[in-house]
Parts: sequence; structure tokens; C-alpha cells
Amino acid sequence: MAYENIRLETEDAIAILTIDRPKALNALNSKTLQELESAFNSLPATARALIITGGGDKAFVAGADISEMASISAAQAREFAALGHRAFATLEQLPIPTIAAVNGFALGGGCELALACDLIYASEKAKLGLPEVSLGVIPGFGGTQRLTRVVGKMRAKELVFTGERLDAAKAKEIGLVLDVLPADQLLAHCKAVAGKILKNGPLAVSQAKRVIEFGADQDLRAANELERQGFAVLFGSEDQKEGMKAFLEKRAAGFTGK
Repeated sequence: MAYENIRLETEDAIAILTIDRPKALNALNSKTLQELESAFNSLPATARALIITGGGDKAFVAGADISEMASISAAQAREFAALGHRAFATLEQLPIPTIAAVNGFALGGGCELALACDLIYASEKAKLGLPEVSLGVIPGFGGTQRLTRVVGKMRAKELVFTGERLDAAKAKEIGLVLDVLPADQLLAHCKAVAGKILKNGPLAVSQAKRVIEFGADQDLRAANELERQGFAVLFGSEDQKEGMKAFLEKRAAGFTGK
């Protein structure tokens, strides 16, 4: 499928999605959100990991498109937020690991997009934050909730209330990003992480993502039961048999995702 504002490429089993509106610092307008949702719903069946990054050398995604939002009504804002929530929920619920390669500004909707990914890595020049209050609004694509779950309630309140923009080092310090890389090494690092993931059983990785995501919002007893069920169901797979046979035979496993 041809897209106007994003590019979707594949390298082996890694899908690489680039938001490509560099003149607008990759800002998320309705068209871009619709294309993201479509891309998340139609990734190649061979893709076992997804990397998201921004086109150009300044921004991952600088935010939602203020030129579109400035004149919309409350009803239209509700629809715009619903579109963003739907697109990011689709991303979050993908059965494969997702990695945000934050190569520049990740503010507002850009930070929210990164937060919907499983792993976040940033370049040394990245800036992250949720500055919506400076515009008289609040984050509308899940930022208040996902940020709270990543950095804790009090730190999330501080960042949202002040609208502070964090440099990459501070973002790593508070746990918002995992590692900070030189700009010219960021994408290669994300590909290397994806490559490590690809060596493992795809059904196991998918099940691990599922139980972590769903278990995080449950009490410990319910979350442990979810893990127990996920562990057991994998013993009905060919990958489990292959993985354990390969271990006993001291060879690399040939996983098929079955």
C-alpha cells in the first residue's frame, strides 16, 4: 500500500516504519494517524519486530499537528483523540515487539507514540516531553496514562504539569528511555536489539509480551495465573519442542513460529 506521510520497509524479519513529514517535523495530523493505524493493521506476516523512527535529522515526531488542531471544535477534538488512541492501541497490541528509535524531538503526540512501543531508545540529541499544558490542553493520545505506568505517578504529574522537555540523559535517568546513543548509531542499535529478539522463539516472545502487558494492570495473583497459562500453552507448540531439543543437542534452534 502506498502512503503519503509514512514509509514502511522491511529488512529480513524487521519492519521499519518512518514517519516522513520532515518539513512539519513529522507532526501527527489526521492523515498521518490514519496511515499509522493502517500500517499497524497490515504489517507483513513475516515481520517479527517493528522499529519506528522519524524522517529527517531533527524530529522523531514533534507532536500532534497544531495547525490542524488550532481551530477544531470540542466534538472534533474528541474524534481526533479517538483516532490517536485507536492507532496507538493498535500499536500497543501488536503481537510482535516494537521499538521506538527516538532520533530527535519526541514531544506531545511524539512522546505518546514512543510510550506505546515496548522499548524506547534515544539519540543524544533527543528531547522528550508532554508540553500540552502550554497550549491550554492536556495529552490526548494516552500520554497521561502510559507515562504514569512508566515513570510513576508523581514524576508523571511533574512532567505533565510543568510541560518540561527532557534531554535524552534525563529521560534515561527517570526510566523514560532505556539507552542513549550517538545519533549515527541509534538505528543500528535498534536493529541489533531486534536481531537479538529474532533469535528467540517467536511464539514465546509474543506470549511474554502478552502476559507482561495484561498482567501489569492486574493484581499479583491474577497476573501470575496469566503467566501460568501462557507458560503452559507454549508446550503445545512445535517451537517449544524444537527449542528444548536444540538445547539438549547443543545446537541453534530452528524456530518456525508454530
